[in-house]
Amino acid sequence: MNVRRLIPTAAAAGAVTLGLMAVSACSSSNTADGSSGGKLKVVASFYPMQYLAEEIGGDHVSVSTLTKPGVEPHELELKPRQTAELNEAGYILYLKGIQPAVDKAIAQSEAKNKVDAAGLTKLEHHGTEGGHSHEGEEAGHDEHGHAGEGEAGADPHIWLDPVKYAEVAKGVGKSLEKADPDHAADYRKNTDALVTKLDGLNRTYQQGLKNTATKTFFTTHSAFGYLAERYGLDQEGIAGIDPESEPSPARIKDLQAIAKKDKVTTVFFETLASDKTAKTLAKDAGLKTDVLDPLEGITDKSKGADYIEVMQSNLAALQKALGAK
Repeated sequence: MNVRRLIPTAAAAGAVTLGLMAVSACSSSNTADGSSGGKLKVVASFYPMQYLAEEIGGDHVSVSTLTKPGVEPHELELKPRQTAELNEAGYILYLKGIQPAVDKAIAQSEAKNKVDAAGLTKLEHHGTEGGHSHEGEEAGHDEHGHAGEGEAGADPHIWLDPVKYAEVAKGVGKSLEKADPDHAADYRKNTDALVTKLDGLNRTYQQGLKNTATKTFFTTHSAFGYLAERYGLDQEGIAGIDPESEPSPARIKDLQAIAKKDKVTTVFFETLASDKTAKTLAKDAGLKTDVLDPLEGITDKSKGADYIEVMQSNLAALQKALGAK
């Protein structure tokens, strides 16, 4: 059974924190209104939101993130100090559906500008990939059995598709213009520059994955549904909702058959979770292992210093695993 790991609502919420908080015009000149040293105080839920806020906000924002590097965003529980930080923020960017605790805290916060990134692009369901249905994440339940809020069962990993991420960037830019109209021209310019970078990344992926020996890859964390769909690939999740869980013997058998049929070479694991499951399957099926980074945080183990660099490393790993020609 190919069960996808569901991003707990809290995690999604976190991501959405940097999203489009119902943006109301709030001038960053008032200290009480979420500014610090003349800069708009922005709180991002986790790294993909932080990156957008920093790239688009530039010199006019002071960005902090609720999910520190190396922390698994889905499991984040907020400290009282972080909850207070949300109330003082001039702008919150998050992604609803990933971090339930964050979603809840943002809903209760007094910040005027709360932007949910999930509302800036269309979320999709990745329930059947390669003809194999995935349960758990797609069913709209997180690993604790909580039903996801918002669009039930929708996949929140929108940042792993450069095209969707660019759509979100445009929405974040517009929301920052409303929140801090004095610097609207700079936000517009920075948004255009970031969208140009993301367009370039998309073209690099299109070219790099156009001709491959196989289209199928195995992953312990089924975060790559949007990426797979964008570039005509098939993602096969291994175990279940819990990334630490062992795949069932039946699932292992199923994956071994898929590996043979689709000439799969590699089982990917991620940077912030255990690689035990990937190694178990690789050993049983005679496959290699490698890292595919879901980019939920940047640490010293990340293969790159920022979103663009890690996405380029992911592309190189995919090209190698899929036999790019």
